[in-house]
Amino acid sequence: MALKIRLTRGGAKKRPYYRIVVADSRAPRDGRFIEKVGFFNPLLAKDSDKRVGLEVERIKYWLGVGARPTDRVARFLTQEGLFDWKPSNNPEKAKPGAKAQERSDAAKEKADAAATAPAEEAPAEGQAAEA
Repeated sequence: MALKIRLTRGGAKKRPYYRIVVADSRAPRDGRFIEKVGFFNPLLAKDSDKRVGLEVERIKYWLGVGARPTDRVARFLTQEGLFDWKPSNNPEKAKPGAKAQERSDAAKEKADAAATAPAEEAPAEGQAAEA
């Protein structure tokens, strides 16, 4: 069973409050969990002591058992010195997909063809009326 240390959302509409829980990775976000090990209140100031609360001993235990924290929880654990989190860098993520790349290539070719083709002068309105 793969264990995750992650956030579950609570609170009212537009007033989020999160619990930090240990859960099976296959369980729903707000579904069944094994143990509550902390909380996170994003509405408080970043320097507030009551913004994040962690049960350090229990988190150490679960990390020792093999639970993996999500990125957001890993940031909290890094601040407490419990986990070594490094931000990931995926330069491939920003590249467009194959179809989007084909469309942009086709658009560039069309623009290049229009720019290199000689511009045909359209007859003025007065000349069109005479004909």
